[in-house]
Amino acid sequence: MAPQPGLGILDPSTNNPFAHPSGWLGRLAGRLMRWTNSQEDVLGVLGVQPGDDVLEIGYGPGGLIRLLAERTGAASIRGVDPSAEMRDQASRHNRQAVRAGRVRLELGTADRTGLPDASVDRVVSVRNVAIWPDLEAAVGELHRVARPGGTVVIAWHGGTKPSRVVKAMSLPEDELRRIEHVLRDPFVEVTRDQLATLDVFKAVRSR
Repeated sequence: MAPQPGLGILDPSTNNPFAHPSGWLGRLAGRLMRWTNSQEDVLGVLGVQPGDDVLEIGYGPGGLIRLLAERTGAASIRGVDPSAEMRDQASRHNRQAVRAGRVRLELGTADRTGLPDASVDRVVSVRNVAIWPDLEAAVGELHRVARPGGTVVIAWHGGTKPSRVVKAMSLPEDELRRIEHVLRDPFVEVTRDQLATLDVFKAVRSR
């Protein structure tokens, strides 16, 4: 079967600064993401435990990376993002944790993380699933790197109290169902919920 396309909100092949941030537009996009994308409520869903190894897909300017470093007992926090501009911004934003070796930020994508099999306890992606070129391949990769019993959280614009901008970026119901369906193939437990401004999927790998 031919691979299915991405969800199509932002075409990753374009020069959209939010899909592939680079140059001065990429730097501006990173600042806007850090200022406008509150991610604190995602921590509760992710449920990081002391000693966990955590991976963020599409860390952008590093806001959630910093929250993970400052507010959880994660042993290690890794991130992959396709943008060198975002890697530079996120590294500056998390300078101390990077220097200490607790945070490692690398170039990569949801379907090519570069991590070993069963190497992380928690995987999180916030507001970038709709620009993954191949949803099925990405979900397969996240299942591969998650440890038995590990958790994957995928969040996108939506929720119970979305602003006008968030509503404009929300996925239609058929594409939300597609994400849930694709997650149910490799994962044993999949739930779908809503935070104030996010639609959230949580998947657990079998033990």
